[in-house]
Amino acid sequence: MSDKKSKLAAGSIITLLGSIILRLGGFIYRFILSRLLSTTGYGLVGLTLPFQNIFIIGASGGVPPAIAKYVSQYKAIDDKEMVHRVSITGMKMMIFMAIIASIIMFLISEPIAVGMWNKPEALLPLRLVSVIVPFSVLVGAFRGVFQGFYQMKNIFYSKFIEQIFTIIIASSLVIVGWYAAGAVLGTALGFLVSLLGTYYLFKRDVNDAYLDEKFPKISFREELKLMKEIFKFSIPVVISGIAEIFLYDTGTFFIGMFLPTFFAGFYTNASAIARIPLMVANSVSISILPATSEADSLEDKELLKMYMHQSYRYTTVTSLPVSAFIMVYAVPLMVLLFGSEYAKGAEALWILVGGMFFFSVYLIACSMCQGLGKPTFPMYSLIIGALVNVVLSFILIPIYDITGAAIGTTAATFVLMVMTVGELVHLSKIHPPYKDLFKMIIATGFMIAVMYLIPHTIIGMFIGLIVGSLVYMIVILLLKALKPEDVVFIENIINKTGPLKKYLTKIANLIKIYLTN
Repeated sequence: MSDKKSKLAAGSIITLLGSIILRLGGFIYRFILSRLLSTTGYGLVGLTLPFQNIFIIGASGGVPPAIAKYVSQYKAIDDKEMVHRVSITGMKMMIFMAIIASIIMFLISEPIAVGMWNKPEALLPLRLVSVIVPFSVLVGAFRGVFQGFYQMKNIFYSKFIEQIFTIIIASSLVIVGWYAAGAVLGTALGFLVSLLGTYYLFKRDVNDAYLDEKFPKISFREELKLMKEIFKFSIPVVISGIAEIFLYDTGTFFIGMFLPTFFAGFYTNASAIARIPLMVANSVSISILPATSEADSLEDKELLKMYMHQSYRYTTVTSLPVSAFIMVYAVPLMVLLFGSEYAKGAEALWILVGGMFFFSVYLIACSMCQGLGKPTFPMYSLIIGALVNVVLSFILIPIYDITGAAIGTTAATFVLMVMTVGELVHLSKIHPPYKDLFKMIIATGFMIAVMYLIPHTIIGMFIGLIVGSLVYMIVILLLKALKPEDVVFIENIINKTGPLKKYLTKIANLIKIYLTN
């Protein structure tokens, strides 16, 4: 059982560390561009992001996860020919869909920029999104193969290459005078370099025995049958992906319609900071799905309860104080990361971060529903949440500007969280650990109270972070909001601290002894 207790923590920490590194790169990109461009120029870049996201998701058609599933499945039984067929057919599908998506994006750019937004200056950046789509979709196909071969490091390397070269090229193009269009083109070229690097990793590390040309060519009818099988798996994935983009980016779209361009820059950066708490939830959700599936298949109710309660506690004990810190210090955070001009996005930020905490809980409940073999309800709740966001954003943005967008998104995430957690309780007959979660809320309340007493300046923010975190951890321990088995989560973090490991391990052992008594 001890191995099972640590299983969820170990998998989550590995994913979390990669997420932190990539998230940091994203902030470096925003930090540089928000200083190189005017608020209006950066707003133009922000207006393109929903289209980048939705066309990349839509054009991929949910195929990369399907490639990963079937490559992994056929590799497990050493069916080399089917691994080859799935990989090649999946890539053909994605190339075709990428071309179609690029053409559509190019054609709708003018009606949106000029007709709907009345912003002709957004036309070229939107058209350049059509250049991003083919490269990004092909990179996604290779990443799907990597996932099927369990080469997670190569997925990280591929994303890292994309991020580094996007930052370098986009910054360079803006500096030489390409303005917002240079930032978007830099993203396209970053994906191109990533595609080249990913192809190199693919040729270097994927076993040629699976993907060489010795297998006989399949008939068109057989290929259509395989495409149908891939689509059958991928359709729920792409629907969920597009609904999630609508949940995140509906506000940005309506900001483009109702408000001056620079508001999009404020909201885009506020949204980026607000999503920081999602890192832990994303990491835990990846690990909890197979863990829940395992416990369910073993019909071990106690093991299932332990995994589910650990997931709620890991997510809440980390995401809640991070959300509280961002709420209290929204203004100095925006100023520090993006400059004083972006302080106007702080009000939207402190509202949005609450919504992202709700979405964190949804992600955990969603993965547990999937692990129990019920993936459709979270998809339906996500669609409902996206529709709620569309309606509220359309109503509230003309009245309350970007604050209205934040309110719409937060209300939508609350709705889908309540729906999905309720369905999970119905399916599993296991309630969240309400008592432990309430203790964490109390500890967060003490943390907020202390931070409010400290000046809301950049220096005060760092002091508040240290003092508030200490208060939070002390109250968490005094209330025993964590269980002894939860210390495994802390130990897995400590194992990555290098020379500090020896000292921090002693502290972790003392915490475990205290919680046991």
